[in-house]
Amino acid sequence: MPGSATSTAEVTNISQHGFWMLVDGRELFLAFDEFPWFKQAPVEAILRLERPTPEHFYWPELDVDLGLDSIEHPERYPLKSVL
Repeated sequence: MPGSATSTAEVTNISQHGFWMLVDGRELFLAFDEFPWFKQAPVEAILRLERPTPEHFYWPELDVDLGLDSIEHPERYPLKSVL
């Protein structure tokens, strides 16, 4: 019988520069300059975060998938889609 989920992630704050995610007790900042898909998104769509696996995050209303490494090290992923 499966146990309860232990991998938690939630958006904790949104500012004009980006938003913060709390991931397994760590706070990560996603700057709109690095993650432009979120800049014009409604607050509700940013808050509706799913975590299919420990290393993968998904915003279904925005159809945005991000890996944990790309959030922690956006400089390693210089190619972006521009709105």
